[in-house]
Amino acid sequence: MPYRILTLNNISSRGLARLPRERYEVGSDFVDPDAILVRSADMHSTPIASSVRAVGRAGAGVNNIPVAPLSARGIPVFNTPGANANAVKELVLAGLLLAARNLGPAWLFARSLDGDDAAIDDAVEQGKKKFVGFELPGRTLGVVGLGAVGVEVANSALALGMKVLGYDPQLTVRRAWQLSSSVEQALSLEDLFARSDAITVHVPLNDQTSKLVNAARLALMKNDATILNFARAAIVDETAVVAALDGGRLHAYVCDFPTRALKDHPQVVTLPHLAPPPARRRRIAPSWSRSRCATSSRTATSKTASTTRKRCCRGCPAPRVSPSPTATCRTWWGRSPPVSPRTASTSPTF
Repeated sequence: MPYRILTLNNISSRGLARLPRERYEVGSDFVDPDAILVRSADMHSTPIASSVRAVGRAGAGVNNIPVAPLSARGIPVFNTPGANANAVKELVLAGLLLAARNLGPAWLFARSLDGDDAAIDDAVEQGKKKFVGFELPGRTLGVVGLGAVGVEVANSALALGMKVLGYDPQLTVRRAWQLSSSVEQALSLEDLFARSDAITVHVPLNDQTSKLVNAARLALMKNDATILNFARAAIVDETAVVAALDGGRLHAYVCDFPTRALKDHPQVVTLPHLAPPPARRRRIAPSWSRSRCATSSRTATSKTASTTRKRCCRGCPAPRVSPSPTATCRTWWGRSPPVSPRTASTSPTF
């Protein structure tokens, strides 16, 4: 009997093609699915059938999935870290340029001009000096979190002529090989905040990273610094950022989390959530063999093709639903040493 895969969002047809029809049935109306495939749908208030044996997230973060309750039931949660790394990198670079050259206010100024062409030319000459801003070469970008996205951002910032500081207490060997040797290690978050002209955060949201950017750390920064957040809203203390902007310490805040307090602030650029890659580049495939599991901190390789009773990994209580004989079970945020919900309190933290 084929496995039944319930989809809670639209999933790329190229991804679903990885599930052979003779082995899987995919639909959005199954009552008793074997697995769930989700993108952004909030599952915290969604009843999860007793038949479910695995949940796959077509994306990096799992904040929309009740990982702890599922883990208690022995249901592994997989994700696909790095799938949107290039898309996020491009948004961060665009945000840096928007903030440095005051492009948002300058655009609004130009659109507000009235009169004939001669009057517009005169107004442009009178007003353009307010939007000159500054250039990026020679300035220092601090990158918090050197996973798939952070590494790409760091390397690209170097190509723009910036100096780059990086901080990640759980940097993996794989990411270290990808990271340019010109990226300097920050000794601590406080060291990074004190030395950076701009800071971008690329970490998951958890107890250690909630309000990572706060009033105490903002007070360490240089005047006219910039904060960029394309990770999770709660990583940045919004109230502290607005206070720093109003007090003249921060030059700009760029994020994709519009709120009532941020959307009309003259020094804030808020965007809709554009991190999912454009359709022509979207290749999110529900392939467990390249996913990470949130329920265990161990890694393992199965020697035989899995069945419904094969384990997700050694020591993991969850059965594995996988078409691959080489599935790996690691931490959901893609760093090493692995962190599981059971061991997070003793792991290196931010």
